[in-house]
Parts: sequence; C-alpha cells; structure tokens
Amino acid sequence: MQKHFSSPIKLTVLDRMIVSDIGKTLLSVLSVLLLIIVSHKLARILAKAVEGEVSGQAIISLLSLNAVGMSVVLLPASLFLSVLMVLGRMHRDNEMAALAAGGVGLPQIFRSVFILIVPLAILSTFLSLQIQPWSADKVQEIFKQEAKSVDVRGISAGRFSEYSQGDIVFYVEEIDEEGRMSNVFIQNRQDSQLGIVSSNNGHILDDPDSGGRFIVLEDGYRYQGVPGEAEYRITQFEEYAVRVGEASDGVKKVKRKAKPSRVLWDSPDPGDLAELQRRISLPIVLLILGFLAVPLSHVAPRGGVYGNLLIALLIYLIYENLMRVSQSWVSGMVIPGWIGLWWCHLLVLTIGIVLMVRSLGLNWCKAAIRERLSS
Repeated sequence: MQKHFSSPIKLTVLDRMIVSDIGKTLLSVLSVLLLIIVSHKLARILAKAVEGEVSGQAIISLLSLNAVGMSVVLLPASLFLSVLMVLGRMHRDNEMAALAAGGVGLPQIFRSVFILIVPLAILSTFLSLQIQPWSADKVQEIFKQEAKSVDVRGISAGRFSEYSQGDIVFYVEEIDEEGRMSNVFIQNRQDSQLGIVSSNNGHILDDPDSGGRFIVLEDGYRYQGVPGEAEYRITQFEEYAVRVGEASDGVKKVKRKAKPSRVLWDSPDPGDLAELQRRISLPIVLLILGFLAVPLSHVAPRGGVYGNLLIALLIYLIYENLMRVSQSWVSGMVIPGWIGLWWCHLLVLTIGIVLMVRSLGLNWCKAAIRERLSS
C-alpha cells in the first residue's frame, strides 16, 4: 500500500504567479539599493585608503561585509516596494478585477503574499540576530588591524617610503618572512634637526608601556645635525628605536552594533536593550510592511503603477524615524524598556488594519467576524 505525503501548503497558480513576480522584483530592488549604498561606502573606504588608513587588500573585505550588513537593513524596504509595485501593476492592468470576478478576494491575495513573506521573516531574524553583528564585528576587527600598521604600511625591500607626514623617510634593502629587516636607512626630522640612521638589522616593536610603535635598529650609526651647518654628531649604537606610530593596547573595544545578541540579552545597559530591540524589530517590520502593502497597493486602473508609492514612501520614512527616535529614548532612559520600539509597530499595524477594513468594507468585516465567532 502506497502512502502519499502532501505538502501542508498547496500552492495554487495564483500563489506561484504572485510569489514569482514579487521575488523577481525583490531581487531587482534590493540589488539597486545595495548598489547605491555600497557605492557610497566604496567612496568612503577609498578616501580612507588614499589617506593611508586602509590598505588595498582590505577594500574588498570591507565592501563585502558592509554589503552583508546593509542587505539585512534594506530587506524590509525592498520587500515593501516590491509588493506595492507587483500588486499595483495587477490593479492597473485589471488583473485584480478579473480575479475578483473569479471569486478571488483580498484574503487569497494576503495568503499568496505571505507565502513569500513568512520565510523571508524567518531568514531576516537569523540575519539580524547573528549575521549582522558578526559582519559589524569583522569590519571593526579589520579597521583595528589596519590601524596597527597605519604608519608602517607599505614597507617593501628596495623602496623609499615616507611616514608620519614626511618626517620619516625609510629604506630597507631586504625583509625576510618573519619581518626582520637588513641594511636599513632612516631619515628622521625633529624640529630643525635632521637625523640619519643606518643599521645592519632592524624590526618593528609595539611597546604597551609607552603606547608607541617603534622601528628598532641594531648595530648601526646615527648622524644628527642642522642642515646648512658643519657641526654634526656621529653616534655608534647597538640598539636604536624610532617611533613611527601608536601601538595597539590589546584591548578590543566592541561597538554596540558588533556585540552578539546573547550578550545584549544579558546586559543591563539600556543602550544594549535598545540595540537588541532594533534587531528583533527588523523581521517584525518586514511582516508589518508586507501586510500594509497589500491594501496600500490598490490603485485605480488609470492611476498608474506608482500611484500610491509616494504615500507608501512617506509611511516608511515616518516608521523608520519613529523607531530611531524610540531607540534613542530607550538608550537615554526617556521611556521604559517594556515600551521600547513596540509602540511603533503597533501604530503602523493599526494603520494597516484600517486600510484593510476600508478595502474589504466594514460590513464584510463584521459578517466575517460573526461567522468566525459562530463557527
């Protein structure tokens, strides 16, 4: 005897059509928004690279990590726009009127839309709570590693290099795999005096006591004097150090956005609570905007596919700014944590319910509620 297992959710032709159209539009909208944001990030990273704060090898890693973090933030807005555009086009092309004539009502449209939205909300929860803080932590770690070598970056054998805004000119003939240097030449300018140091060997040293980064030279000579004058001092040394930057203190100060979600959950700090609520809010925002987009997408046949996009954009901007303000209020203990960002979601959800009741009709909603209560 054969047993047939069926899926708990049977996809209809309408489900597949709406999910396919929204999914394709979502990928396009998200790609465009990511391209705009990443281009802006690229300009800022290149500016840091020109100033010597970031090496060329770190640019791709920083761009990739920023793209991962921003995709989580842009996903709700991209989905909101995608649902509005797809359903708005269906209204404009009278497809919704044809579906309504065939017995397809707004509840079936909600079902089709949420078949896509619910998995995206689950994915967004994972990305928001795990991947986004991970990417922020990696970005912070890269910047920290780059800061360690900001004043000695680009040292290569057989090439003159300038550091500390030209006060130090450095030359090394050979560098081994362990970073040991041989036949080193350094020109160091301090006030009006010019110092020239030559050495057989050298290496880089971080001194946590003084908080400085030094190039330590061994077995060499130092020539010091004022350019244009005949008096120079020549000193032979066994070890000589030239400060070229700040050393790392070994303490990793983690920014709030880079903290793991479990750490935020256990923290008594109101700022950490506000950040945790922001992360939890991202999938909630995705669900609420998806719900709001269905009644908001209703446009007149001659109204154009973008008929309600301006109103939708205004609602989204108000929603986003209310959450930012609420997050700062929770951090500053202006409002208690149990209120937090939740009132923003409740407000926008109420707007969505009002729009849905307006689309369905008050009498239809009352009849549906009575039918549910009686059954």
